[in-house]
Amino acid sequence: MEPVAWGVATSRVRRPSYCCAPCPKGLIMNTRLILRFIFLTLFALVFAGWLRADSSHARIIRLSLVQGDVRFTRDVQGDPLASDKAIWEGATLNLPIRQGYVLATDHGRAEVEFENGAMAFLAENTVLEFYDLSLEDGAKTTRLVLRQGTASFYVNPGNGDYFSVTGGDFTVEADGRAAFRLDNFDDGSVVDVTKGRVSVLRKKKTTALVKGQSLSMRAGDNDATNVGRLPENDDFDRWVAGREDAVTTATNAGQQYVNSSYYSSGIADLYTYGSWYPVSGYGNCWRPYGVGLGWSPFASGGWFMDPVFGSTFIGAQPWGWLPYHFGGWVFDPFFGWLWSPGFGFGLGFNGFAPFRPVTGVFIRSKTGLIGLVPVHPLDVRGKEPINLAKGVFPVAGGTVTQQAMASSTAAGESWKVLKAPPRESLMNTTVAASAAPPRVSRTIVGGGSNARVVTLDRNSSIVYDAREHRFVNGAPVAQTAEAKNAERTDAMKEGLAGERAVQGRVETRAAVNMRVPAANVRAATPPSRAITPPPARASTGSFGGGWSQGASSRGSASASHSASASAGASHASSAGSSGHPH
Repeated sequence: MEPVAWGVATSRVRRPSYCCAPCPKGLIMNTRLILRFIFLTLFALVFAGWLRADSSHARIIRLSLVQGDVRFTRDVQGDPLASDKAIWEGATLNLPIRQGYVLATDHGRAEVEFENGAMAFLAENTVLEFYDLSLEDGAKTTRLVLRQGTASFYVNPGNGDYFSVTGGDFTVEADGRAAFRLDNFDDGSVVDVTKGRVSVLRKKKTTALVKGQSLSMRAGDNDATNVGRLPENDDFDRWVAGREDAVTTATNAGQQYVNSSYYSSGIADLYTYGSWYPVSGYGNCWRPYGVGLGWSPFASGGWFMDPVFGSTFIGAQPWGWLPYHFGGWVFDPFFGWLWSPGFGFGLGFNGFAPFRPVTGVFIRSKTGLIGLVPVHPLDVRGKEPINLAKGVFPVAGGTVTQQAMASSTAAGESWKVLKAPPRESLMNTTVAASAAPPRVSRTIVGGGSNARVVTLDRNSSIVYDAREHRFVNGAPVAQTAEAKNAERTDAMKEGLAGERAVQGRVETRAAVNMRVPAANVRAATPPSRAITPPPARASTGSFGGGWSQGASSRGSASASHSASASAGASHASSAGSSGHPH
């Protein structure tokens, strides 16, 4: 029986021949759906257990938000900011991120969504390296290196998972649900805990921190460690809290349509940007707002080539993650193309379903035509795709055309399934070459954990005046002899008085991202102090993970798979473990 949309084409439901009287259509449909659901649930549970017994595959996570200038490089040995072999490219929304990637912001911000609901938020002038994203026997190992700048993290490790972030002077480990912010400065590092608890590792010393505490450490001085209270929220903190709240709300609302208590990255965007429709035999299926019967699933997006996972389709819309890498497509005569989570989604896509470069099957005809067919939830790898009769989208000019081939034309061709598209058939249309991000000088002006942060980079004459406690124009100007003498006198007084401690944190806005003249860059930007992350150890977190209701708030109470990587090794990657919704 063909898939049927409830309340739309129910007249297509056939009455069993043995019925003497008309049977309620809803009863027949519900009975079949219940039996199908029971069978698929049992199958999914068995399949999930088998996968967890040996689920060692690469993890691939998602760049879920791009604001302003964001770029990336990959597979760089050592410090990516100092390497002349690093090839930087402009990052785009929904970029797949694997182990070995380095994400950098200039005048921009970024958000990364992990498989089980963990998230990373990057402030301006920040460089974050995905040092280790591995999966072994169902346990996820995540080791990140904050090379420069400021980033906030939400963590909720599952059973056996490990999560750590290494800054300039120490490593922060979270073995349970936690949220924290890490600042990597030239003269020290600061971590603020806004939810749960974390451990701060420096050589052989471990310091435990709980919600509401802040730890700062001066570079090169193991004894200069200060634990205090959190500073006031700044603009970046408020942005993070707003993003957490938006994703939490949309995820909780979207979970009702997939009958799953487990988290899957991207489900919030489906709720925000589309509608769900019940389809007989497939459950709830999804379609974006603003499209009609003849829309092409691959109309909005482009192709990206990675040496590990090959040619990958990157959806240009905010919702373009789940539909293009998990599940499949069904064609309904009333709605057109609909995305189906597929069978077994009750366990989520957080480690049980492998990442697909594209939810499509490439085929080639005897006449040399190459086409892409939307994958069906019941397709068997290597076999003729079920959706072949519903639509073949020709591949021409290095991309997939938006208009499907006429059914009569497609039926007249003899097609062969390809394991992968020919390399020359698709062009890299999603990302473009970019310049390397500058190393930015960021210092702690005042002592203590509640320190004022000053960010300096190139091409600006604006500098921070410690005497006036404000930013001033430091461009050289013609000075009289009297002015020069006065300046020397002030400098002597300043040196005798010493540096004044300043409480609070400067807002991370345009006034903070100050640039220094090119002549001063060498002195203002010392080499990175990032240390090698410690080996992963088993987490004590409970099985699952995800988000709790409500966003974390700073200043007040608020708020993955191993094959351990070594520095300089070539990097692999993946998609991985379970988690509960936000």
